[in-house]
Amino acid sequence: MLVSMIPMLLGGSEVEKQPNQLIDEKSPYLLQHAYNPVDWHPWGEEAFKKARDEQKPIFLSIGYSTCHWCHVMEEESFSNPDIAKIMNEHFVSIKVDREERPDVDHVYMGAVMRMTGSGGWPLSAFLTPDLKPFFGGTYFPPDDRWGRPGFATVLQTIAQRWKDNRAQILSSGDIVTSALQTEMGQMAGISQDLGISTLQRAYEELRGIFDEEDGGFGSAPKFPRSHALSFLLRYWKRTGESHALSMVEQTLQAMARGGMYDHLGGGFHRYSTDAKWRVPHFEKMLYDQAILAKTYLEAYQATRNPFYERIAREVFEYVLRDLSDKRGAFHSAEDADSAADAARPRLKSEGAFYIWSEAELASQLKPEEMKIFRHYYGIQTQGNALHDPHGEFGGKNILFAAHNTEDTAAATGKKPHEVEETLKEARRRLSEIRNKRLRPHLDDKILTDWNGLMISSLAFGARVLKDERYKKAAQAAADFILKELKTKDGQLLHRYRDGEAAITGFIEDYAFFTHGLFDLYEATYDPRYLEEASAFLDKMRELFWDSENGGFFFTPENGEALITRSKEVYDGAIPSGNSVAALSLMRVGRLTMNREMENLGQSTLDAFSRMLERSPSNFPQMLMALDFAVGPTREVVIAGDEQAKETQALIEIVHERFLPNKVSALRPASGPIAEQIVKISPFLKEQLPLKGQSTVYVCKQYVCDLPTTDPNKLKRMLEEA
Repeated sequence: MLVSMIPMLLGGSEVEKQPNQLIDEKSPYLLQHAYNPVDWHPWGEEAFKKARDEQKPIFLSIGYSTCHWCHVMEEESFSNPDIAKIMNEHFVSIKVDREERPDVDHVYMGAVMRMTGSGGWPLSAFLTPDLKPFFGGTYFPPDDRWGRPGFATVLQTIAQRWKDNRAQILSSGDIVTSALQTEMGQMAGISQDLGISTLQRAYEELRGIFDEEDGGFGSAPKFPRSHALSFLLRYWKRTGESHALSMVEQTLQAMARGGMYDHLGGGFHRYSTDAKWRVPHFEKMLYDQAILAKTYLEAYQATRNPFYERIAREVFEYVLRDLSDKRGAFHSAEDADSAADAARPRLKSEGAFYIWSEAELASQLKPEEMKIFRHYYGIQTQGNALHDPHGEFGGKNILFAAHNTEDTAAATGKKPHEVEETLKEARRRLSEIRNKRLRPHLDDKILTDWNGLMISSLAFGARVLKDERYKKAAQAAADFILKELKTKDGQLLHRYRDGEAAITGFIEDYAFFTHGLFDLYEATYDPRYLEEASAFLDKMRELFWDSENGGFFFTPENGEALITRSKEVYDGAIPSGNSVAALSLMRVGRLTMNREMENLGQSTLDAFSRMLERSPSNFPQMLMALDFAVGPTREVVIAGDEQAKETQALIEIVHERFLPNKVSALRPASGPIAEQIVKISPFLKEQLPLKGQSTVYVCKQYVCDLPTTDPNKLKRMLEEA
């Protein structure tokens, strides 16, 4: 990238400053630090050799470009010449984008959590020259405050101890590294029997921490935990337990009505800082949009409540409008921070793009509109934030649905439909005004794994909502990855940005992308997507499978060797690669009748069964794979001409129902597509249209019913327990 382009990314004129070693990187996060006075280095052998040759400890800083506290530490410490002088004199400083190198982040986050009991970003870790961690933390203020040492104090203390007690530090690094390596081995063990009782225990655990008043799980801060909600929907479907469904509905409605949802532009912010979903952390991540949209769609299937359809559509509209790359794939995130004043673009604060003063709103809305808008969205003269720890929301309002349409109608003397029309027009006008503000920073890198999640959700949305736009968007993203991020030998790369595809793919790239390809096959019935999914799963097994203890490593065997080869199974902000891999293997294996592939998915469950049985609610995505494995599952084959109205009617019946443990295929009577799908899935050879009519074959847990051409009979067959 040209040096002259960097100041534009940084949001100010920095041409007079000298760049450091990050200037030629592609990561937006690294480029944000390219003009720091710190002698930053990217992760790599050049920096490691420098540390070994100069016998200096390494300071490893890990974050991402839309991380609020990463920005704060950059401004307070890494832009401070005095602190930079200490760093440059005593340390080799390495900067890592956690979204580009989740493998590095995973290892050293585990180390810091082991040493301190907590973690987060920015991650600050101190390593020996041979990359072994001996001290760490997260955000450090520049000076001593809040009862904790400032960053300058930490640096000086470690530098002095490195000089005086190096042998002790090296020993500490050995101990932490050995503990991390041992922890990987302890994941394996005698497998536990998993089954319906495991699903029940997970439900009880989630019920025990459910917030009956405000929805969600636990207290503040509250995260969406969308895969936990999707698991609860499956548990409700399996058992008929009404409270499982009510927990899901209460949470989905509370999130979408709260400040965590962008009521003007669609899409969800990262999490709520309070228990009532009122005050969000304002960054928007692609993976949150993908996972949440899918859960809202599943809730719509389960309840037919149009509210859930509306939210899913609005999320998709946000993604297609604001996160789409012109070549078809999707960008990673939008920042929480932005500038409120165009004349001072570097003076940023959290949520500035999204919040409003009462006076601003009143200047844009007519008095009658303002009266309705104020009541519905809880607008207050002094601002409506429940708390404001950093003094950024004074006199400002975060839009949230303080009242419903009926209450607002009663309070303003209007009819409900008049309130809805007024709010719709007000939102449209305010959205136009807001779009003239300085937008938050967009992290425009394209990640294979996150795109896989979005492809899955858009393809699912295309099926459920019968919307061709979503199908085309999912296809465009999948085709981009297959063209730009698939190597000649069939492997995946992790990141694309600024014309460069790079970084060897991780387990999440393979698991999430095959997950998206399978859903895209069911949305298009184009066999090439199923064929690609099957091929990537074979490659995933070859590169990542632990033949000794089971489960998938985070990194491939041909990837960079770190101090430990880790595995991830915990389903956090995004589901783990192992969890999604298990389900993908079983879905693709079931549809193609590849028993070896399906058994590998079940072996993945076995590998982590001890952890799953010990605390099942921590692994909700893995529980969805278990739910599929336990069954009953349905295998549905529609035989007929895809363009025929009769075939389309049967396809719609299959797609509109909430049948999470279902796989489906289209089998034309003849032609190239018929030949291709039969080659991929030979059991489809004999499943032909009956007497020239569109026909459906429904099998349940390997037992097949008689085929039918009757739509009403198909509905009954799909709903039978």
